[in-house]
Formats: sequence, structure tokens, C-alpha cells
Amino acid sequence: MTIQHFLTLKDLPVVDIRGIVERAIELKNDPNLAANVSRKTLGLVFEKSSTRTRAAFEVAMTQMGGSSMFLKSSDSQLGRGEPIEDTSRVLSRLVDCIALRTDKHSKLENFAEHSRVPVINALTDEFHPCQLLADMQTFIEKRGDISGRSVAWIGDGNNVCQSYINAAEVFNFELRISCPKGFEPNKNLLSNNAKRVYLNSDPISAVRGTDLVVTDVWASMGQETEQKERASAFKNYQVTSELMSYANQYALFMHCLPAHRGEEVSCDVIDAHDSVVWDEAENRMHSQKALLELLI
Repeated sequence: MTIQHFLTLKDLPVVDIRGIVERAIELKNDPNLAANVSRKTLGLVFEKSSTRTRAAFEVAMTQMGGSSMFLKSSDSQLGRGEPIEDTSRVLSRLVDCIALRTDKHSKLENFAEHSRVPVINALTDEFHPCQLLADMQTFIEKRGDISGRSVAWIGDGNNVCQSYINAAEVFNFELRISCPKGFEPNKNLLSNNAKRVYLNSDPISAVRGTDLVVTDVWASMGQETEQKERASAFKNYQVTSELMSYANQYALFMHCLPAHRGEEVSCDVIDAHDSVVWDEAENRMHSQKALLELLI
């Protein structure tokens, strides 16, 4: 029997990914519809800090009648150098699903290769697919189908940006990425999605006429030593109310959080009526609940 993992949005059929988002909306409207996963346990193995991802998974499992077990590196033998594949071999004999947050996507792939149960990407340096489930749910709730719409990504071509590239294909929207030279997403990922994804160094041109504007911090976890250099490179890529004015009248603003107010986004934008960052954060729980239903 093949084990179904969720390492990127491309790991499941398009119909399943869209189905997760639709199911998340159903579960948000009526939590009583959720499957009962009594006696099931989710293992959370996090080598990086987390607020939304961890809380969303733990609450989702609790609401469905299951349980979760959290391990960070310093609390486990991973912190003492145990090979990640050995940790996978052991934990997957004890729990029913594992969500791993780690610094290298290759570690996640190695972990999944040796696991007996489904493995979920809870964030790596290359992709953050759980975030996109929540983002797509939020847009659909607020504005309807995202198919045929246009999205602007402003800032670093990071893991969330790369998951947006995958989402552009899965959900059939146009993605315009505006970032400084040297901070672009993976070249192969861009070339493989050239029909829907476009690079544009000018933020105004990228945002003009779009239905959704998205950004993230300029320096992700593990890049703190680059903060000063990145702040200089990204100084013209802040999402401000002026920049938002070039988008469609009813365009939404999203940010995966945590945000550095006054850096990648101005305070008036993140607190504006068309900012849906708090709905987006809540929807992490609903969408991850729907994902757990499918995998467990």
C-alpha cells in the first residue's frame, strides 16, 4: 500500500487539493461534520519555532477527538545527532501521522521516505503548502473562485512564494512575482510554470489590476544575520496603501505572519478592511483539519 504524504501541493491530485479547501470551508461552518479520529495521534516534530502551524494542528486533532505529541529538537534525540531517518522509523511505528518542520526540504523527503505513516510538510526552506491551503480557503470565502484571477507576490521568492507558484497551477490563477534581483524563486520552478507565473521587478506593475496582494518577511527563519542586507535590498518592496491602490478595488491583502510591521508591510495596510490576515491565520486550523481527515 502506497503511503500518501503531503510535502508539496503537487503531491496530491488537483481534485484532492481543491477538495481539502472545500471541506475546510464546510468544517468551519459546522465543526460537527469532522471525522472522529479517536485513538489517533499526530506527531509534531519541529526543528523551528512555530505559532500558527503548531496551534492549528493541535487544536484540529483535539476537535476531531484525537491527540497530538509535540517534539522539538532539544527534547528529542534529533538534537543529539540521531539520523532523521532513524527518528522517522521509530516515530512512524507509534503515531498515525507526522508533521515535520525543518530547515532543509531534503530532510523532509528523507524523513518521508522512511516513514510508515503519512508525513506533512509543516514548513521547510523550499515550500510551505499548509499555508496555501488556508490562503486559498480565505480567498474563496471572501471573493469566490480564484480560478482566472490574478495574484501579486511582493518580496522574497521564499518557501511561501514557491508554494504560491504550485498553487497557481492547482487553482488556475495568474501569479506575478516582484522581487529584487538575486532573490527570485527557484529557476526550474519558474520555468516549469511559465504559462501562469511571471517575474516583474516593478512592484507597481506587478500589483496593477490584481485581485490579491501577498507578502512575507524579508528575512525568514535562519536568515536573521542577513536582516540588514535584505532590508536594504527590499526597501522599495514594502506593501503600502499607495501600492495597494494600484490593485483592483476589492483586492485582498494576505500575509502568512508573523509580520514585521513597517518593513514588508505598513501598519495601515495590515490593519485595513481589505486585509484578511486574521481570517487567514484562523483558517490554518480548518484547512489542516481537512488535510488530516484525508490523510488519516
